[in-house]
Amino acid sequence: MISPKIPTIFISFALILISFLITSSSAQSAPQDYVNCHNTPRGQVGVGPVVWNTTLASYAQTYANQRVGDCALTHSTGPYGENLAKGSSSTFTGVAAVNLWAAEKQYYTYATNTCSAGKQCGHYTQIVWRESVRIGCARVKCNNGWYYVVCSYDPPGNWVGEWPY
Repeated sequence: MISPKIPTIFISFALILISFLITSSSAQSAPQDYVNCHNTPRGQVGVGPVVWNTTLASYAQTYANQRVGDCALTHSTGPYGENLAKGSSSTFTGVAAVNLWAAEKQYYTYATNTCSAGKQCGHYTQIVWRESVRIGCARVKCNNGWYYVVCSYDPPGNWVGEWPY
């Protein structure tokens, strides 16, 4: 009986593809990834860029670690602005979380500084808050298998009655 042989090139290709898929989901939670996906919506409304801050990243990581047991979207009530998100797939990266928050732009009306009825837009306004120029973010896998993302902003934004930019 002749046994089929898989050419070595196909095995190499499969290993490279698997490696890429594993790397790409974790790569989208690196500091520069968070900075880049924050700066895109900020640039769209003429707001200056944010920079990565290790103190904020450490704060975000410490808080995210506290949420590993329940993955609850409960704010830390700390000294920084904060956006929280969670997702059930390993593809729920830092970039995916920030893009989710940025997508709230469609519900924000700048002229009246309001959100559409029944919709959220506060995550978006925190992203584009002009005075919030430093960020630090973290992503953890919760005990229930979900992924939890927190971004901290300094100085904090979203003050009632104030426009983000």
